[in-house]
Amino acid sequence: MAKKLEVTLTRSLIGRPENQRVTVKTLGLRKMHQTVVHEDNEAIRGMVSKVSHLVTVNEINE
Repeated sequence: MAKKLEVTLTRSLIGRPENQRVTVKTLGLRKMHQTVVHEDNEAIRGMVSKVSHLVTVNEINE
């Protein structure tokens, strides 16, 4: 597994269920096309898979 994940919000949260909005906010994303970097672990992977249709993920090997 990669050491870090780069997560970018690529789809709007308008009209999405509240649990998806909370998951995106928990990932640290507030605006469209904003990118955050997280350590690669099972919790982050689970959140990303829950909103995979809204975000783009790149693995960073450092």
